[in-house]
This record gives sequence, structure tokens and C-alpha cells, in this order.
Amino acid sequence: MSTKIALIVLFVTSMILMAYTRTGKKKRVVFFGDSITEQGAKPGGYITKMDSIIKQENIDTQYELLGAGISGNKVYDLFLRMDEDVINKSPDITVLYIGVNDVWHKSTKGTGTDEDKFEKFYRAIIRKLQYVNSKIILCTPAVIGERKEYTNSQDGDLNRYSNVIRKLANEFSLPLVDLRKLFVDYDAVNNFENKDRSILTTDGVHLNPTGNLFVANAVWEAIKSLK
Repeated sequence: MSTKIALIVLFVTSMILMAYTRTGKKKRVVFFGDSITEQGAKPGGYITKMDSIIKQENIDTQYELLGAGISGNKVYDLFLRMDEDVINKSPDITVLYIGVNDVWHKSTKGTGTDEDKFEKFYRAIIRKLQYVNSKIILCTPAVIGERKEYTNSQDGDLNRYSNVIRKLANEFSLPLVDLRKLFVDYDAVNNFENKDRSILTTDGVHLNPTGNLFVANAVWEAIKSLK
């Protein structure tokens, strides 16, 4: 074999291997949030349930799911730790699921996040993720109490903060998993005794097994829709 032919063969082989590596690379999905996401990465959580769904669909070789949730986090906590916990992981897709503590902690801890600051930090997170070319899926915070007809004490704030996320999803043309609406609609039909918990949550906030599967299915549909 001449040197010229050998070089051509080597070049073609290299191109084939590179193509195989690109197509064989798993899409890395990082779930960025608070205790709901922290629990979501544990056995029975929404991330692990999503992993089971992916395996059932025989496409587990295409996706890698990573949890990046920390209990008690609010939107500015995510902004401060996003380099280490998200960007350094080189995510192909980032699922942003935050907002409950920004509202909930106003009454439970006397803190929380003002609405205007919530929007500024949230917008900054989106821009930074876009800068590193991560695709982004936004999620509205679901519930703080599951009573129907917006009779939970913090429903008003939760609706406003969810509207901020809906606005940003529209502004940046990003896919939105509107968990707020999905949970409210589900409770309206299934919460027969008008309880403040135990339909999709354990305590009005954190997910029970039904809630974890509910979120897993909703978020997975959004991930699959990304091109």
C-alpha cells in the first residue's frame, strides 16, 4: 500500500470514528433546583423515575441524567453555584426548577425573594446557560398546599412568580413545563376531600410517589421535544 493510499485510509477511518463518537455521545441533562430536585435524584424521585421511563423506551444510551438540587435553595443560590454545579458539567440540556422557596420562605422563615429580584436572578441564569450553549427547559413551581380553587395561603404569590417564569419562557422562546397549572388542574379533579397534601405531595410541597411520576412524565415530554 502506497503512503498516499495509507493516508487516505487513515483519514477516512478517523472521520468514521469521529462520527461514531458524536452520534454515540449521550445527551447530558442537568436538573437544577432545590430540595424537590435533590430528592428527585434519590430512589423513587422524579429523576430516577424518568431514568426508568427512558430505559423502558430503550433509549437510555442516548441520555445521561444528573441531579443538581440542594435543599432550601432559592433563585440566587442557584445563580451563585451554577458554575460549579451545572456549567462545569457541560450540560446539553438544563432543566431549571426553582421558585417554591422564594415564596414559601416568606412565611416559614421570614426570608424569601422579592418578585423583581426573582426575575433578575432568573434572567441572569438563563443568559449564562445560553452563553455556554446549553438548551434550557423552564419549570414553574407547582404548589405550596394542594387545596383547590386557590385557597392555600400563598397561592397568590405562587401564581405571580409562575407568571414571571411564563413571561421569561416566552421572551427567550424556551420550552416551559407549567407544573403550576398541571398540579392545580390535577388537584381540581382528584382532591375530593380538598386536603392540603397527600394528592401529589407529602407535605404540600415535596413530591409523593404519584407526584414524582407526574413530574417525571411532564418533564420527559419536554426533553424529548428538544431538537
